[in-house]
Amino acid sequence: YPGGASGRDPGETSGRVPGGASGQEPPEASGAVSTGRRSALSGVTLRVQEGEWLALLGSNGSGKSTLAKHLNALLTPTQGDCTVFGLSTEDPQNVFAIRSAVSMVFQNPENQIVGTVVEEDAAFGPENQGLPTEEIVLRVENALGAAGLLAKRKKPTYTLSGGEKQRLAVAGALAMDTPCLVLDEPTAMLDPQGRRELLDVLRSLHEGGKTIVSITHRLEEILHCNRAVVLVEGRIAWEGSIPGLFAHSDSFRKWGLDAPPLVSLWKELRAETDLSLPEIPTLTGMTDSLCRLL
Repeated sequence: YPGGASGRDPGETSGRVPGGASGQEPPEASGAVSTGRRSALSGVTLRVQEGEWLALLGSNGSGKSTLAKHLNALLTPTQGDCTVFGLSTEDPQNVFAIRSAVSMVFQNPENQIVGTVVEEDAAFGPENQGLPTEEIVLRVENALGAAGLLAKRKKPTYTLSGGEKQRLAVAGALAMDTPCLVLDEPTAMLDPQGRRELLDVLRSLHEGGKTIVSITHRLEEILHCNRAVVLVEGRIAWEGSIPGLFAHSDSFRKWGLDAPPLVSLWKELRAETDLSLPEIPTLTGMTDSLCRLL
């Protein structure tokens, strides 16, 4: 689990980021990463602003997960540098502080669950942060409630479904209450209702000031993000605002992105009618526009 992966004593303070990381810069990466003969990332320069919700987009193998793992020092660049809240990820003395400031939800929850009981697993990160027992109990209860797992807090983790394990991985990250949250395809194993509920939780966290980096291939999940970055073969192919992204919908296929039906309809209506459409193809906005047309 990112919060305790360093193996250091929770009481150590070397390089520690203050609780709110006030006035310090969130993740910033510049450089390249090579794996064998192929560069997983090349010429990537990216800064995540404090309090923003950034979407990392791209097809499988584009480098999204590799880039995300640099944001809490699971990987370090072979060229260039990566800093998190002003701390270099290449300095081993900073690793614990970085992972206490940036929690991560992996694409496969099996890689993240370490506890045998649901509430024990959710408590693993806060325990490694050295928090008082009362604070850990409160955080675990709030996190499991947000993830919809409070009723299963006493259940063995092996009894959970794939979607429930995904929720537990999210709950573990939420329980750490870090200034920055990185999520790698967090809705991959969730049903539509579960996806909506998780996005509502993330929206609430973002409104509360948390910095969020979401990796996804579902364009309908980025509508509330501030900015998007598209990766193609380890390079940044495009970055900008969410309205700007949808204005470049003609490039989606080239970038390996699949446009959902709502986006396809929005694009066709913009091309074939003089209907006043929203900048971003939200379901509510599209419904209102179509009602006016009819």
